[in-house]
Amino acid sequence: MLLVDVTIVQVALPTMHRVLDASFSDLQWVIDAYGLSLSAVLLTTGALADRFGRQRLFAFGTALFAMSSLVCGLSSTPTMLIAARAVQGIGGAAMFATSLALIAQEFHGAARATAIAAWGSTVGAAVAVGPLLGGAITSGIGWEWIFFVNVPIGAVTLAVVIWRIPNVRDPGARRVDFAGLATFSGALLLMLLAMVRGAGDGWTSPMILGLFASSAFLFALFVVVELAQERPMLDLSLFSKPSFTGVSVATFAIGVGMFGLLPYLTFYLQNYLGYSPFMGGVYLLPATVMAFAVPLATKSVSERIPPAAALGGGLAIVTVGITLMAGLSTSSTWTALLAGMILAGIGMGISNPAIARVALGVVTHERSGMASGISNTFRVAGQATGVALLGALFRGRLGTVMADRLGHNVPGLAVAVAAGGPRVAARAASGVGATGQHAVAAASAGFVAGTNHILVIAPFIVGLGAVLALVLVRKKDFVPGPGTAGTAQVTGRAQAAEGARAERSPGSRAQ
Repeated sequence: MLLVDVTIVQVALPTMHRVLDASFSDLQWVIDAYGLSLSAVLLTTGALADRFGRQRLFAFGTALFAMSSLVCGLSSTPTMLIAARAVQGIGGAAMFATSLALIAQEFHGAARATAIAAWGSTVGAAVAVGPLLGGAITSGIGWEWIFFVNVPIGAVTLAVVIWRIPNVRDPGARRVDFAGLATFSGALLLMLLAMVRGAGDGWTSPMILGLFASSAFLFALFVVVELAQERPMLDLSLFSKPSFTGVSVATFAIGVGMFGLLPYLTFYLQNYLGYSPFMGGVYLLPATVMAFAVPLATKSVSERIPPAAALGGGLAIVTVGITLMAGLSTSSTWTALLAGMILAGIGMGISNPAIARVALGVVTHERSGMASGISNTFRVAGQATGVALLGALFRGRLGTVMADRLGHNVPGLAVAVAAGGPRVAARAASGVGATGQHAVAAASAGFVAGTNHILVIAPFIVGLGAVLALVLVRKKDFVPGPGTAGTAQVTGRAQAAEGARAERSPGSRAQ
């Protein structure tokens, strides 16, 4: 439900643009408001899960996610939708921060590897189903229903959570780190705001420079605050392990370069090539199906591959895949993306389980809530950053090419073309001193140039993550977990059972 809601929304963005009269920056914030709130509170909800119990936080997140989804579907303005998406992100954070921790709580030894593989396949399935389901719903019954479907799913999930999952918590967890939450959230918000507005206001304008400077100051303050805490929400000592630094950077890189790229591939398929939301989802399947199928196909051999090779190799394949998508022309069709999407999907299918394996493997069982929260924070913050950064680069390149073709700067028209595609240029042709055909040709050249521009930038980001993963992830950093020896397995299960007896939910007692 959580991950489908990322990809399912991307396919519906062009329709939201038309129905809600949303601007290009509005569309960016539909994604980034969700990503911002989700990544901003993931660390806090991970710590809260360790303190109050993972089942309790997961149940809260599921309920909030379902209710805010209802408000998203009822939204009549971009502002209302963006606000509801921000609340949805908070619920999603409580779900996301506890997902891997619940796996670590319940499974040990070889069973944990199988569970992580299933988790990785679920991530892939969400990526696979999201565009197709979103396209079918948007084309068939309306974009609102991409949110409404979460309500019954959330209700069933909540019932299962209460009935089946014991509420285990970390007895060493302390108070909530509100200072860390405020500084981290503020820093991330200011950074994304600067990126979204940079192309329009100018990257060297006082306001944009001020936003970046303020963001850097808050990030630095966040580090100071965390170092002063006895039990911080982000344990910076974890980064003393090269493996943890490597997996964090790699996760952020694939979030920026791959997941941040997907909305703009959707714009290309629908706004430039003119496909319906459903067909746009169909043409993303070569990447998304691979992301789902590869973890299942490689489950039996993945544990025998060194973690650095699996993570770095997966990102390297994604890098090659994105690179193959570049070089589009104004006459290209969707097949120009085909080979690259297949390779990128294979790479995502390899790297997703590897990220979970490394993130959980280098921390003790008791700190799995924090490790899960940090890993997912880097993933979602990376996507939010990618949407903002790649969107700014796309819009900037589009505007430059259009200005060259038309002979003068057309910032307002460039923004409209970025959100709605080249066809909107025909309606504004007389206002920019051009014929309809000339304006559309300039807009088409700009749109393709902007798409190629980000298809060249994104591989460098993912490739850097691949290199750092290969260099930094080391097997000796891994912590022997429950199940690596008979005593450890018994101890881990005894601790889980004791926690379960202490914190059973009413549904569990009935069972």
